[in-house]
Amino acid sequence: MTRLANKTALVTGAARGIGEAIARVFAREGAFVHIADINEDDGARVAADIGGAFHALNVASEADWTAFAEAVPTIDIVVNNAGVTGFEEAAAPHDPEHASLADWRAVHAINLDGVFLGCRYAIGAMRAKGAGAIINISSRSGLVGIPAAAAYASSKAAVRNHTKTVALYCAQEGLNIRCNSIHPAAILTPMWEPMLGEGAAREAAMKAIVADTPMQRFGTPEEVAAIALLLASDEAAYMTGAELTIDGGLLAGSAASPKVKD
Repeated sequence: MTRLANKTALVTGAARGIGEAIARVFAREGAFVHIADINEDDGARVAADIGGAFHALNVASEADWTAFAEAVPTIDIVVNNAGVTGFEEAAAPHDPEHASLADWRAVHAINLDGVFLGCRYAIGAMRAKGAGAIINISSRSGLVGIPAAAAYASSKAAVRNHTKTVALYCAQEGLNIRCNSIHPAAILTPMWEPMLGEGAAREAAMKAIVADTPMQRFGTPEEVAAIALLLASDEAAYMTGAELTIDGGLLAGSAASPKVKD
């Protein structure tokens, strides 16, 4: 279990869900992992469990990134995972007609500004060695339109594009810094909880969400972490600017047409 031996990694949003799963598998494969999150209790718990270090970091805060760079000036792997849907605290509309500008900006601040700042930090922290791996967690929603989640889809599409920009920039600079994106679909994490409900309604909601997925189930955080491990390792030395989809086959065929109101 040494695919990341002697490597130092940063995983944002690693207090739970996909970020936690990535942090745990990185640690098992020999990396020292820095856990970054605004959830201090769970973040500290994960760091203690894996023998890593916790940092309270709001990815949308340039000041927080500056402080982190001073504390951790060099790094081998950065996973920009922290993200929000916009539905965490309230059921406000997020369609392109009714979404508020404030809600739109709040989602982009975390999902897009956070990735920009994380990539900027990573390039600077990896430049001395001239090598490293940046992994940005985008989404299936960054590849298709999502009428009920316009800001989320927009932000994740931008992450996809920025990943390619970073990959090309690093190559042009003569740096062996690889930047790739992962595009999960329905992965069962705490992020889904506000949309699932409880009891019989929860079971029905889960079935409805994966009804169009060929594999007819949610994915797991560990399945996403396995892909992140590959991209972080030297096994993916010739991969940069790539996008890997983990969606149970959802995008393998044509998407269904939008439902039209009667």
